Amino acid sequence: MTEPGFEAASALLDLLRAQGLTIATAESCTGGLVSAALTAVPGSSDAVLAGFVTYSNAMKTRMLGVPEAVLARVGAVSEDCARRMAEGALEGSGAAIAVSTTGIAGPGGGSAEKPVGLVFIGAARRGGGTTVERHVFPGDRAAVRAATVEAALRLAAAVARG
Repeated sequence: MTEPGFEAASALLDLLRAQGLTIATAESCTGGLVSAALTAVPGSSDAVLAGFVTYSNAMKTRMLGVPEAVLARVGAVSEDCARRMAEGALEGSGAAIAVSTTGIAGPGGGSAEKPVGLVFIGAARRGGGTTVERHVFPGDRAAVRAATVEAALRLAAAVARG
């Protein structure tokens, strides 16, 4: 049995290697699962540079440079935060591509405005732009986190393709 995201991670790493690119991750709701999927692939160290797990807002600010004003205005579960997390990981790691995840995996913590399952995934490319996707994934905490990992790997691959 392979780990969740293994096939998508393997495909992404093949793509990164073919293009001579490197990647970093910045994770909140996934708690390192995107990095774990990537590093479960043998030989991943030639493309994976760093993983930032910034579960608290203070660490998002300290490690990734997400402005406190952004967190106060729109919160950690937002398009702006996901964008800035990806860009901060890009800057902090020196990677060519960075992917970020921030959301509400549940079972608690949701609201009418920001329901359980709401996730923002960002992907930034050095010298290019940053793309952010908004998702509302169904299921329990494990299902939301697994779906987020798969979507993050897909978005990173799309950004790598250009």
